[in-house]
Amino acid sequence: MLSQLKKDLAAKGRKEKVAVYSNFFKTGKGQYGEGDIFIGSTVPDTRSVASSYKDLPFFDIRTLLHSKIHEERLCALLILVYQFQKGNNQKKIYEFYLKNTKRINNWDLVDSSADKIVGCYLFEKDKKILCTLARSSNLWERRIAIIATFYFIRNKQFEDTLVVSEILLQDKHDLIHKAVGWMLREVGKRDQNILETFLKKYYKIMPRTMLRYSIEKFSDPKKKFYMS
Repeated sequence: MLSQLKKDLAAKGRKEKVAVYSNFFKTGKGQYGEGDIFIGSTVPDTRSVASSYKDLPFFDIRTLLHSKIHEERLCALLILVYQFQKGNNQKKIYEFYLKNTKRINNWDLVDSSADKIVGCYLFEKDKKILCTLARSSNLWERRIAIIATFYFIRNKQFEDTLVVSEILLQDKHDLIHKAVGWMLREVGKRDQNILETFLKKYYKIMPRTMLRYSIEKFSDPKKKFYMS
């Protein structure tokens, strides 16, 4: 089954997309995606393949997640999400996910899975692990920490997003600035007063990208106030 999945995914590859994706996901020397390999499969095509193999055995999912090919790792994560949402082996999937964060090593891989697996699993549980992840030296674990809270936000629970955001306020990486700003914006879309209470405390020390993302839905006068 795994070999056929790889063939089906490879058949979706588009040569003209390879260079585009390699540049977009920063695979050059010293960049965050250094050495990643693309075959040029679009996200919808990768989702289509994942849907066709959503009952892939767990052993094969593990093998797929350890692939050097980006789209194969994405496919593995999408299958994990499918299986998690079916309600089967959720604890096993959650624990496997956290043990393999080194393979969830680009922002699209995190964003397609962290809230749906980590956030969903932790929603009614102790969430201290998110603070641990937020303090990690691993960029992707820090992004997992904040993106996982998107599940809480959708369920009108904002406290953990603010806690993780506070930890990440002084993060040096642009990908974290964008992710935190995005999650804060999502909080503000649901309760602007909560977001503004947070901003009034921290806007003077927030990275500009984080601040700009978080106030994107504000009126122009409010944007001007915070950005000034």
